[in-house]
Amino acid sequence: MGESTPYFDEMMGDGDKTRSPYAALGTWIEAADPADLRAKQREAEELFRLTGITFNVYGREEAEERLIPFDIIPRIISGNEWRKLTRGIEQRVRAINMFLHDIYHRQEIIKAGRVPREMIARNEAFLPQMCGVNVPGGVYTHIVGIDLVRTGEDDFFVLEDNARTPSGVSYMLENRETMLQMFPELFSQNRVQAVETYPTDLCASLSACVPPATDASPTVAVLTPGIYNSAYFEHAFLADQMGVELVEGHDLRIVDGRVAMRTTQGYQPIDVLYRRVDDDFLDPLNFNPDSQLGVPGIFDVYRAGGITIANAPGTGISDDKAIYSYMPEIVEFYTGERPILQNVPTWRCNDPKSLAYVLDNLSELVVKEVHGSGGYGMLIGPTASKIEIAAFRDKLKAKPDNYIAQPTLSLSTVPIFTKAGLAPRHVDLRPFVLVSPEGIRITPGGLTRVALKKGSLVVNSSQGGGTKDTWVLED
Repeated sequence: MGESTPYFDEMMGDGDKTRSPYAALGTWIEAADPADLRAKQREAEELFRLTGITFNVYGREEAEERLIPFDIIPRIISGNEWRKLTRGIEQRVRAINMFLHDIYHRQEIIKAGRVPREMIARNEAFLPQMCGVNVPGGVYTHIVGIDLVRTGEDDFFVLEDNARTPSGVSYMLENRETMLQMFPELFSQNRVQAVETYPTDLCASLSACVPPATDASPTVAVLTPGIYNSAYFEHAFLADQMGVELVEGHDLRIVDGRVAMRTTQGYQPIDVLYRRVDDDFLDPLNFNPDSQLGVPGIFDVYRAGGITIANAPGTGISDDKAIYSYMPEIVEFYTGERPILQNVPTWRCNDPKSLAYVLDNLSELVVKEVHGSGGYGMLIGPTASKIEIAAFRDKLKAKPDNYIAQPTLSLSTVPIFTKAGLAPRHVDLRPFVLVSPEGIRITPGGLTRVALKKGSLVVNSSQGGGTKDTWVLED
């Protein structure tokens, strides 16, 4: 493909023969005119520009809006590979929900000594206000994104769990829409499982999580922080696709013990609120008093069973990166089974021995903030300069509790289309999971994020990464 790589390549495997999931695509690419592919890549970029598929980049005086780079070569997963992954994802998501119920009720896992009490009590993502609250339907994580990486033919690892407000599903849907529009012949040659039902599935899943106060067909709404949020495009997209209202905090108020939204006919009660506002900003009366994004008193209504908030307040502790290191024990404790999907080995820097090891091996490790996201606040040792490593060493020494470290994984590669032809680039995968009292539904595929720079392991769009369509085959 023009560039050799020591990593497992999902199209070519470890040799020169195309792997079976990619067989039909490989034949099509060989027969394609490179000039036509270049034109299609430009057409895809123009479609994204016209649709307005953007995200905001922070860290400057003003947030900068950017188009998300999209690559036209799909990432393909066989039906058999997907079945193995979904078993592991479902097991993990069930365990996360059971863990959240436990730590906000009897805390059996702490009493059993499987998770240290201080990991919960001192964790800023733990909400004491949720203790004893019985959430509607027993569901804490209504929407989950599980980040997976691949290192070999049969080797998949969970990189992190996203249980607060996982983003990216709109890009998964728009990627598929773009590919269907531009390459209909490829979908007739490959039996690709559909992802288009996600908005309908999401609405049905949320509607199944009604609170006790609901006595009619449930009303669902999406709560956004507003147009300056990095994922605002997605908030508006999902509300539109589900056919529900997109609301901001100032559109809502408490009326007769219910959360109600302003409409042309007056205030209408909401049963299920899909919130994309962080816990701290959800309710200025119960959390951050300076918040202008939330609804005063909404948490009191929630506790009284007057509304479902998805995801539930306090779920963030389950995707804390220090808690992540205990996930194998968590899965085994609640399911009685060994984890199907493995964690990446993790050093908790609050442990003196682990910290010493990490400090001695910074140039070889990836170090992350326990509450970090979006690729910010992390160190990738093998690609960092001596100055960056020295600065990070000081951060670690000053606040070791704030960091975990992991080995630098040999992430798999998939081909992207470049001016010089196909070239391998590193990827991860975020499947999206819907949880309701009726069961767990996993959309076939998910969002593939790709590091567009040669040799880069950072796939986040905020750090220069792009996306591509993910195909799960029917076989």
